[in-house]
Amino acid sequence: MSAPHEDDRAQPGSILPVPAPGAPGGAYLPRVKICGLTNLRDAEAATAMGAWALGMIFYDASPRRCSVEAAATITAALRRRTELCGVFVNAPLEEVSRLSEELGLTLLQFHGDEGPAYCSEAARRTGARIIKATQVAGPGDVRDVERFHVDFHLLDARIPDRPTQRGGTGQTFDWGLVASRRSKVPLILSGGLDCENVAAAIAATGPYAVDSASGTESSPGHKDLGRLAALFAAVQATAGQASVAPLAGPAHPVTVHPPLGAAGR
Repeated sequence: MSAPHEDDRAQPGSILPVPAPGAPGGAYLPRVKICGLTNLRDAEAATAMGAWALGMIFYDASPRRCSVEAAATITAALRRRTELCGVFVNAPLEEVSRLSEELGLTLLQFHGDEGPAYCSEAARRTGARIIKATQVAGPGDVRDVERFHVDFHLLDARIPDRPTQRGGTGQTFDWGLVASRRSKVPLILSGGLDCENVAAAIAATGPYAVDSASGTESSPGHKDLGRLAALFAAVQATAGQASVAPLAGPAHPVTVHPPLGAAGR
């Protein structure tokens, strides 16, 4: 684990708890992961606004699929400034290892049917930290992911009439289901989060981090910088809320910077 640093975004490997600026003792802000990035402009804007992690999707069926060429541009420019996350769905381990090494990924998110052994082997081969994502429709889904002894659990929404869609649904799930969670693995909350609902989501679940894709877009794979800035501002505004849930893991202060360029596309 990295040593404490004045700006933890410059130390991507750190998960040290940092109090929210100006908040009561014991209160923390969750970190922010921005997913579905496909170009350097959006990635740089998210990083400037305080993103803990940038998610690039390597799944052909996703409308937010990032080309390897675009990912190489993003990772070369932003390495060591933020976590660089590759998102995969049932990909061969050889492909995951190759892209992780080629791009210098620090996080690997598995959003398919990968099992615990697969996740362990990916960590062994790459040295990256592992996020295991699961789609939630009921309490059994929350309990099932607890068999994965990885670095982070990510909970997303399951849409019954779209069984093949993995993430980016733009819909939330019942956050009350998180109360049944007993794992000490840090929680990343996803699923339809935007500037209008993220504060309520944080209050309900006390996550280590929140993850946004569709909630900060103008179209799939293209960020609206106004919506992006509004999400960070909404997270910052939760600094006065009560402390995060004990099992959610530590969190991270978010610094909001003015958006780069125009407010949208």
